[in-house]
Amino acid sequence: MAAGGGLRFLLVALHMAAASAALPLVVNTWAFGKATETAWRVLQMGGSELDAVEKGCAQCEMDQCDGSVGYGGSPDESGETTLDAMIMDGNTMEVGAVADLRRVKNAIGVARKVIEHTKHTLLVGESASLFAVRMGFRYEDLTTPKSLSMFSEWLNQSCQPNYWKNVVPDSSKSCGPYKKTEKVICKEDWISSQRRISVHNHDTIGMIVIGESGTVASGTSTNGAIHKIPGRVGDSPIAGAGAYADSTAGGAAATGDGDIMMRFLPSYQAVEYMRMGTDPTVACQKVISRIRKYAPKFFGAVICANTTGSYGAACNKTPGFTQFHFMVYNPSLSQPSEQVVDCI
Repeated sequence: MAAGGGLRFLLVALHMAAASAALPLVVNTWAFGKATETAWRVLQMGGSELDAVEKGCAQCEMDQCDGSVGYGGSPDESGETTLDAMIMDGNTMEVGAVADLRRVKNAIGVARKVIEHTKHTLLVGESASLFAVRMGFRYEDLTTPKSLSMFSEWLNQSCQPNYWKNVVPDSSKSCGPYKKTEKVICKEDWISSQRRISVHNHDTIGMIVIGESGTVASGTSTNGAIHKIPGRVGDSPIAGAGAYADSTAGGAAATGDGDIMMRFLPSYQAVEYMRMGTDPTVACQKVISRIRKYAPKFFGAVICANTTGSYGAACNKTPGFTQFHFMVYNPSLSQPSEQVVDCI
């Protein structure tokens, strides 16, 4: 009887494992369910994995997900909202990306055009905007009453918090313009960093799509860190940092403090762990642990999926951020499923 019960338990466990590893698969950061649903619908209508990533992330751009994706959020020091995005084809290893994109709302769409119509990988700033217009996108104001209000409130608080260090006047007490100090202190102020970067002011949509045949695509879109220094580019549009896709292994995407995370290429590293046979959840945990050795209080999370459809996620535990929410859609689910992992 016990043996029979054990067999039934094993069969149930195997069934659950098979269900969780079903293909096709859409996984994305945060509880951005409408983006998940859009990507899934594109797949069901016969679209490619790249199509699904593009349209899924574009949904968040239109919806201004959490104010941290798309127009009207995260104004920089001059009050302007600029956008970063990338998309990657795991079959060809081609990447299209834009950074510091101005006055164009559909950043991930422009990134896709970089793949399709150039031999480049990354276009930045005003030149990226001019390219977008050539590709048929139109200039639009990315400023909204909300972003103007955020900028005004920041100015009224003596420009706190901000991203300057080793400058005069004292950046912790006043606005610029700043000049460099004679003495440079190289030690990172992790406490200050934790205050300025958190789940409440800096998110990214990162998405992984894996087709029925195991073809992988990934992408990101964000308006970056709030009150960033103009010209700043984070991890999101950098291949291997914000996202990575390889149809021989899997895909990954990151979210959080891009200035810290991009130094470790967490998405690339996670895919390489999965290539060696590491479970997606463990792969995510390993890259988080690797960053934490150098930046114990960093804010960040990673999602991972391999070519069999297994997926996982991990996040770094910090005050106010103890769990990470992400979305999943595969044939075993009737609708997008919001899932939660405890941070490590």
